[in-house]
Amino acid sequence: MAWCTPTCSASRTGSPLTRWRCWCSSASWAALARSSTSWSGGGSTGCCCHCCRLKLIAEGELKDMEQFFDDLSDSFSGTEPEVHKTSVIGLFLRHMILAYNKLSFSQVYKLYTALQQYFLNDEKKCGIDENDMELTNTEELDGKMEKEELDVPLREEEISCSGPLSQKQAEYFLSQQASLLKNDETKALSPVSLQKELNNLLKFNPDFAEAHYLSYLNSLRVHDVFSSTHSLLHYFDRLILTGAESKSNGDEGYGRSLRYAALNLAALHCRFGHYQQAELALQEAIRIAQESNDHVCLQHCLSWLHISEQKIFDSCVLLEHSVNKSLHFGLPYLASLGIQSLVQQRAFAGKAANKLMDALKDSDLLHWKHSLSELIDISIAQKTAIWRLYGRSTMALQQAQTLLSMNSLEAVNVGVQQNNTEAFAVVLCHLAELHAEQGYFAAASEILKHLKERFPPNSQHAQLWMLFDQKIQFERAMNDGRYHIADSLVAGITALNSIEGMYRKAIVLKAQNQMLEAHKLLQKLLIHCQEIKNTEIVISVLLSVAELYWRSSCHTIALPVLLQALAFSREYSLQYLASETVLNLAFSQLILGVPEQVLNILHMAIEPGLAHGAVLDKGCAMFLVAKCQVASTASYSQQKKAEALESAILNLNEAKTYLAKVDCKEQLRDVLYFQARLFHTLGKTQERNKCAMLFRQLHQELPAHGVPLINAFK
Repeated sequence: MAWCTPTCSASRTGSPLTRWRCWCSSASWAALARSSTSWSGGGSTGCCCHCCRLKLIAEGELKDMEQFFDDLSDSFSGTEPEVHKTSVIGLFLRHMILAYNKLSFSQVYKLYTALQQYFLNDEKKCGIDENDMELTNTEELDGKMEKEELDVPLREEEISCSGPLSQKQAEYFLSQQASLLKNDETKALSPVSLQKELNNLLKFNPDFAEAHYLSYLNSLRVHDVFSSTHSLLHYFDRLILTGAESKSNGDEGYGRSLRYAALNLAALHCRFGHYQQAELALQEAIRIAQESNDHVCLQHCLSWLHISEQKIFDSCVLLEHSVNKSLHFGLPYLASLGIQSLVQQRAFAGKAANKLMDALKDSDLLHWKHSLSELIDISIAQKTAIWRLYGRSTMALQQAQTLLSMNSLEAVNVGVQQNNTEAFAVVLCHLAELHAEQGYFAAASEILKHLKERFPPNSQHAQLWMLFDQKIQFERAMNDGRYHIADSLVAGITALNSIEGMYRKAIVLKAQNQMLEAHKLLQKLLIHCQEIKNTEIVISVLLSVAELYWRSSCHTIALPVLLQALAFSREYSLQYLASETVLNLAFSQLILGVPEQVLNILHMAIEPGLAHGAVLDKGCAMFLVAKCQVASTASYSQQKKAEALESAILNLNEAKTYLAKVDCKEQLRDVLYFQARLFHTLGKTQERNKCAMLFRQLHQELPAHGVPLINAFK
């Protein structure tokens, strides 16, 4: 969540040790050497003198460095000082003396150790004796190298900071990595490399608050609860200790840091599903915000309170109050997020799609008015998910294409992807699944390949495409009759989504004719989904339970289950699931011997399935229509019966086309068997033999499990 991420300032000053280490880079030591030359007579003698002085300090003892700074202080005294206090070199030396005097003993020792390391590294780098070093040549060489390096793209090891950085360099490094994490995570350092560099920065300056916050963001990428909590607490501790917050906000700064620390801690717990801990942190944030009369913080607390409590009870009233208050206090970002959450909650509650779209239209006005680019993307992704929930795949596809064709309103650097957000990942995942449902597996694979490149496995949104990838592979394995492969994929799905994994495990058990185990698992899942109010899975589970009853020849017991599923799907406006439930009811009536009524029901229910359904569902629906046409010809005359059978064969051809697209061999085998019987009845021997040959090939590849063909709708 990004509702209340504190702004990471880039203007705070580090500790004296950090500032001293900043000046201890190679360029600064060279500047110090040149300054030594200015009061040593200049020329080669001064150069030799300063090199000897550095060597004396590096190879000597700590007291030699102490003596060096004592000598620097003496250079400002006298009637004719060697260096004027107001000169550039004088100001530089005075800064160094002040920083050195503020160091503790341990920090002085670290400084001396760093000086020794610098001198040794410089000797190894040059490969010549220190008496022959010439600063002018070194500067020219460095200038040439810098010019050549600018023309070469940076690698990860070149982006990383080697050794101590200056304050400005460290701030630039942190801001660059934070921007990349937000806009294009693939260009940022890997989590391990970035954490290594942050640890290096914090080793030289433990009070660098912004480094702790970037460490917190980096830990969130890999879902490390302990490290992210540790870094977040250290960020606010350092923010208060350095006094930067109090300087910018007066006496109120300390209290502001405390309440936003509690608020961010609550957001972190919500992100990882620790809702009880989140409520405790929110209570603390609310208490401090009320004491300070901070309405902005209170509104953020109210929004997060809704997120934590919606897992327990319906909190629409709380959310509506939050939206109204946010608009009152001029917080369009927070108000829009509240509207998005309210729309999502109303969608799960079964509200009409037109009312939800009207609410999203109002939020879109806020987005465009205030140029909230990120929320525009979230709104379009929300619409895509809502149309998918209601079973309108065409509308979902249109919304997905709208987002993909948009350009971000935010200014980003050249070469950085503009749409690298969670909304973009969600839309691409829906797009991949839509293509897979229509049998375009090659296109779905290309989309997933793009997702893997855009969101690597170690990125924070990688779990989205991982789940969809596993689901698509599972459906392909089930269609192909490779149940052992589908069973092996269940573990991966369960790791990403336990409910989806449990449901697909039951599907595999049902396909393997392990009816008792499948029924127990489905009943357990049904109770759990009813408790958490996951209506979509509840309806799918009820349809699977009804199919188990068919396979067990308990057709009358399946009817109440299907009627319950139909009531849920209509109550929650899930049109596609309602259409699928009606088709299952029609199949039950066909088994019970009333095919005439079934045809009337099918004509009303088949249109939504053909318009927005998956290819597999279309094929099964056309197969069911053909079965009903054949079953209703018992009382027909011979001529009318032949016409009905011809019409059934045409529907079977259409069903074969659909099923062949998704390579559903088991259903295709049943269609070929049924079609061969019809051709035999009509006396078409050649067509019958062709269908029989194709059936035999599939039957040898997929042996039957002893279940009658008529006892399965899908």
